[in-house]
Amino acid sequence: MSAIRALPGPQEAFLSSPADIAIYGGAAGGGKSFALLLEPLRHIARKGFGAVIFRRNAKQVRNEGGLWDEAATLYAALGGRPRESQLEWIFPAGTRIGFAHLEHERSKYDWQGAQVPLIGFDELTHFSESQFFYMLSRNRSTCGVRPYVRATCNPDADSWVARLIDWWIDQRSGRPIAERAGRLRWLIRSGRDLIFDDDRERLKAAHADSQPKSLTFIPASVHDNPVLLAADPGYLANLNALDLVERERLLGGNWKVRPAGGHYFRRGYFPIVDAAPAEARRCRHWDLAATLASEGRDPDWTVGCRMARSADGRFFVEHIERFRGTPGQVEQAIRNTAQADGPAVTVSLPQDPGQAGKAQARAFARLLAGHVLRIAPEQGTKLARAAPFSAQCEAGNVALVRGTWNEALLTELESFPLGHDDQVDAAAGAFATLVDATQAAQGPIVGLY
Repeated sequence: MSAIRALPGPQEAFLSSPADIAIYGGAAGGGKSFALLLEPLRHIARKGFGAVIFRRNAKQVRNEGGLWDEAATLYAALGGRPRESQLEWIFPAGTRIGFAHLEHERSKYDWQGAQVPLIGFDELTHFSESQFFYMLSRNRSTCGVRPYVRATCNPDADSWVARLIDWWIDQRSGRPIAERAGRLRWLIRSGRDLIFDDDRERLKAAHADSQPKSLTFIPASVHDNPVLLAADPGYLANLNALDLVERERLLGGNWKVRPAGGHYFRRGYFPIVDAAPAEARRCRHWDLAATLASEGRDPDWTVGCRMARSADGRFFVEHIERFRGTPGQVEQAIRNTAQADGPAVTVSLPQDPGQAGKAQARAFARLLAGHVLRIAPEQGTKLARAAPFSAQCEAGNVALVRGTWNEALLTELESFPLGHDDQVDAAAGAFATLVDATQAAQGPIVGLY
């Protein structure tokens, strides 16, 4: 068996840190989960030792290629015996490495009375602050191994973890401060406040009733993982293909970037052309207003975006239909627009959850007889749905056909996710319909009537 060892650099620094609490990562592809799996192996010959590695929910533990799958190869090679029903590995000395979840806030209380020498958190930003600090009270040991915590994460500017590690982060650029990587600081928790000091004894003297814990943050990125880059050369390309915000987070390790106007779409991304190629697949996706035109001072718009995808993979926004109206007016406008577009243009609509959404789908099927109609539930947040479209726009693969609607669309795109987002939702929906021909042909299609 070949030697199992950490990669030189940040992964090695993480696995050799003396900190009570060490947090590793802050970008994608740095070998975070593998490092977390390696950590408990140093103690598997110590009788009475046990470790638990948490994900927020059980499904994440069992995901294809996730913690359980990764552990199978690694732990079996060292004599580990799996108990899949318990999500744990047992080693010859009787030591155990388990996997668990804290899916609900109250799940932390399932660990009352537990004594866990090593606690790991995979993707710490997915857990609440109270879950983390409660589990610190379960981080105890009588086996001779000093109790400690190891965690991994990706950046999240709005997470409590961002506040926890802000000393290691440049507050202007959002990037880690290289010379602070791996340096220890000491902290105590007083109520909801975290109090830090570079000197343990000084902190202890000022708070005699508290026991300081050492904390460090060690950043890493895909560039610190040559094994991954060699095994999967396309992974770096995948990160570069993300929208600006996600690319800054997952490739650049930026802890301060947030969605803001201009981060997802910029006017300069879009060439203006006179027409899309005649030979292209086409659809019009509708984003239906949630409020009537008479409600509120600035209600939502109903928007239909017609988009074409050429044989060479380029996308063309051909037309935007945008109006406010009553439900009856909306239905009539969708029907009239479908007739004007012709039967070669697929009509795509979002389906609301529940029985009401099914009834609405049947109503539109009757309304749009003679047209290919695709009705599917929307998946994920608005930002998540817009992200793949944004990445293609930034790459220069999306053009606008010249029209009077261009300026209104560009203005909304530039301001996204601020203000109205109806046109963005419609364009992202049209893009999603066209980008996967299989889904468009075999997904929840109401049919050809």
